[in-house]
Parts: sequence; C-alpha cells; structure tokens
Amino acid sequence: MLSDLETWMAPYLEVFGDHPWLKAVTVVFVFLILAWIFDHVIIATLKRLSARTRFTLYDQIINNLHKPIHVSVILIGLALAVNLLALEAPLAAIIYSSIKTIAFIIWSVFLIRVVRSTLRAVAASEKRVSILHSQTLPLFENIALIIIVVLAVYVIFSAWNIDMTAWLASAGIVGIAVGFAAKDTLANLFSGVFIMADAPYKIGDFVVLETGERGEITHIGIRSTRMRTRDDIEITVPNSVMGNTMIINESGGPHEKYRIRVAVGVAYGSDIDKVRDILMDIALSDEGVCEDPEPRVRFRAFGPSSLDFELLCWIEQPVLRGRVLDILNSKVYKRFIEEKIEIPYSKHDLYIKQMPSEE
Repeated sequence: MLSDLETWMAPYLEVFGDHPWLKAVTVVFVFLILAWIFDHVIIATLKRLSARTRFTLYDQIINNLHKPIHVSVILIGLALAVNLLALEAPLAAIIYSSIKTIAFIIWSVFLIRVVRSTLRAVAASEKRVSILHSQTLPLFENIALIIIVVLAVYVIFSAWNIDMTAWLASAGIVGIAVGFAAKDTLANLFSGVFIMADAPYKIGDFVVLETGERGEITHIGIRSTRMRTRDDIEITVPNSVMGNTMIINESGGPHEKYRIRVAVGVAYGSDIDKVRDILMDIALSDEGVCEDPEPRVRFRAFGPSSLDFELLCWIEQPVLRGRVLDILNSKVYKRFIEEKIEIPYSKHDLYIKQMPSEE
C-alpha cells in the first residue's frame, strides 16, 4: 500500500528534487489535511445521515469511528514519510512497528466499543436473542473483551516480529495447571454460564431448593446464586450446585400466579353442598384470591373422623401465600361457627379395665 501511494505521489514530489526531508514533511502535511477532511467533512456527513434514522447504534458507531480514521490517516502519512527518508533498516523497522502498534491499539479500542454498544442494543431490543439479556450481558461483554485483547496482543507481537509459538505453548501448560487447581471455581463459572443461557429462574422468582429452602432469587452471578428466605436470611448457593439439583420455580410457568390449598375437615353428617357453597363464597369474596382461574372446592376423602375438603384458589404471587392462607383459614373458621358446621378434632377415650388394688 505504501509503495502504491509513493508511486502515485512521486510526480508531485519531484519539485523538491533530492531533498527527502522536504518530501517527508510535505507528505505529513498533506495527510494532516486529509485527516482533517475525513473528520470534518466525511464523518460529519455520516453523522447527519445517521441522525435521520431511528437507530442510536449507528450514531454510537460513527461517533467512535472518527478518531480511528483520523489517527490512521496521520499514521499512513508518517509511514510514507519514513519510507521516503530511506532510513537504516533497524531504525525504520522500529518506527514501522511502533506505527502499527498504535494503529492496532486504536482500532482494538474502537472494536471493543462497537461490540459493547451492539451487545447492549441487542439486549435492550424487544426482538433480542433469547440467550442475550440484561443478566447475561456482562458475560458476553467480558468474553468479547478477552477475545479482542488476545487477538490485539497477538497482532502487536507479530508487528514486532516476536515468535508467539513459545508463548502459546507456555500459556497452554499454565492453562492446564490452573484448570486443575481451580476446577471447583471453573465448575461454578461454567454452571453460571449455563444458568444464564438456559434461564431456569430469574431475579425475583420464588424457588424451592431440593434441600427444602424456599425464597426469592436476589442475584445471579457467574460464581453463585443468592436467594432471600421468608425469614430475611440470605442464602448463597454455588452455581455448580444450582446447575445439578432439582429446583422448583414457583414463579415459573405460563404466569406468576400460584395455587394455594386450604384443607378443612367437617364432621360426618354435615351438609356437603352447604360446605361447598360456603368455601366458594369465602374464596370469591376475598381480594387476595384471583378470579381467573376460578376457585374450586374438592371433596378429597372420607377421613377417620371427618369429611376432608380442600379449597383450591390462585393468588397473584407466591410471596402472598402465607398472608392469604391466614386470611382464608380465619374466615373459614369463623364462618363455620356461624353456620354451626362442626370441625371435628381427634378425640381419645380411655377405658380402665380394672382399678389398682389398695394395699
């Protein structure tokens, strides 16, 4: 590329005769003007065009683009000037490598900013990819950052003619050693990635762990998941455990509504139709019970001392379970007393076959 530019500019530089420094300074001055034109004409025109669109991502890309282009044009002029000076090989190689390094750094920073802006725009979009959302966004940003930095380092080392074979071999050995030493940490890391990708639960969901703990998910991290129980106790569970255990998500499914069960027994001989009507009336009159799905009453079993009924109704959120159950149980007890419906309880009769003899 430099040789083509030098060939194209050669006729215009003949006026300076055999004065390479004048040629070099002229080339640098010309490319400074070209950089100014790119910055104030071409980039400004692109900004005006992007302002007419509805996509803010275009504005961000163009705003980040002007600096790499501006600097790259100047660096091309400097490289061409060095080529015209015909410096000694070691000095010229150092200058060329330095120019390439600056260019790679500038464009790597630009690429990082563009990728980050693109990921954030996709995560915020209504038509986003299911795997990319607000929780997984930091993960993808960090992965993209690592990839770009690694590639930039490799290209910069190549610009200085540094052999990367030994470095790559050493990195492989170190990676294996670190993998064995931090296998638990890596297990949590990969489990965190899979949890974020599969999304079996999200922040705000009420879940029940296989060990019996129940609470609200408050944080999903790369290493662990935190949940707050109904006693306001925070539990931290490693992601490797969360990824390999059964979890009941009470907030999952087609909606967040949660079904509660009010079990009650009535004495044998009670009017079961009246019991049904009373339980339905209590459920329909309570504000905490959802109208859709509609509450229902089930006659479950003939118990040892009672006819066992169950009132099934839905509430808006699992967190309301305790409060609504308290209200419904209280109403059922008071209403049964008013309607003179007996709630039997366990009774035990003691028969004494023989009184102990008196001595």
